[in-house]
Amino acid sequence: MKQVIFSILEEMADKLNAAQMRALQQCLIAKLDVQQQERSKQTYSNQEYLKMFLAAKKVEGCSARTLAYYQVTAEHLIKTIQQPFQRMTTEDLRQYFTDYQKINDCSLTTIDNIRRNLSSLFSWLEEEDYILKNPIRRIHKVRTGTKVKDTFSDETLEQLRDQCRCLRDLALVDFLSSTGVRVGELVRLNRQDINFADRECIVYGKGNKERRVYFDAKTKLHLWKYLKGRKDDNPALFVSLDAPHDRLQISGVEIRLRQLGRSIHIEKVHPHKFRRSMATRAIDKGMPIEQVQKLLGHQQIDTTMHYAMVNQNNVRISHQKYLS
Repeated sequence: MKQVIFSILEEMADKLNAAQMRALQQCLIAKLDVQQQERSKQTYSNQEYLKMFLAAKKVEGCSARTLAYYQVTAEHLIKTIQQPFQRMTTEDLRQYFTDYQKINDCSLTTIDNIRRNLSSLFSWLEEEDYILKNPIRRIHKVRTGTKVKDTFSDETLEQLRDQCRCLRDLALVDFLSSTGVRVGELVRLNRQDINFADRECIVYGKGNKERRVYFDAKTKLHLWKYLKGRKDDNPALFVSLDAPHDRLQISGVEIRLRQLGRSIHIEKVHPHKFRRSMATRAIDKGMPIEQVQKLLGHQQIDTTMHYAMVNQNNVRISHQKYLS
């Protein structure tokens, strides 16, 4: 490196004055030293960097599902742009997102989810000094249209309850609609987690964060009858109907809810819709958005606002009350 600097300074000696020569020398030393440090950092392959990133995210409390999403997203990038992370540029990534959308014909929401995952990866690489500059920082959030998502009406919920042919399904529908828990939180619950006296339970959300949720009197009655009638000794709150009565998994909940929905000719019946419906109902009845945020376990209140649609009828009534 010293030889390169000396050679450049010697070549520029008759073109620059003393002050300019000193400035050039300082600049060359700084830049070449950084490049040398960068080269020394390139001792790992992209796959090894990814492995370290996933380990760091696991320590931070990310779920197995989130880690798998990070891994799939990053591995596709590595396979497509066959360059070390240090050499990937903003232009490379912009072209990658453009090509990805064109090839896979996916939505802007999907592209933005991929952007967020890769942003987390490159931010970690930058923080750990494995790259000098995060190339994805200048790629901003993808603007997507706001789509009003459906919720369950009171009538639809009653129809779903009417289709339940066993106490488990009835307790399941009531519990989801009353608490608004995530399906992943639901399947991890055990019998002993339920406090029937106070109609509440503790669930563990994303990042193993603990929060308290509540259920109504109807849910208490149906859940108590379901648990009292069980003959198995599985500690899980909800189990399969057939022996050996294993803990009900996420897929099992999703399949059963789809079956209930199709029996009343409604296609889109899934666990998350119960969560969104509960948030909307709470807002409509006047619950402060901060309390809804607490119930749902959201870190950012903006996330809660995406779940809680405002009933258009309430908007009309408020307009008449305050502006007419």
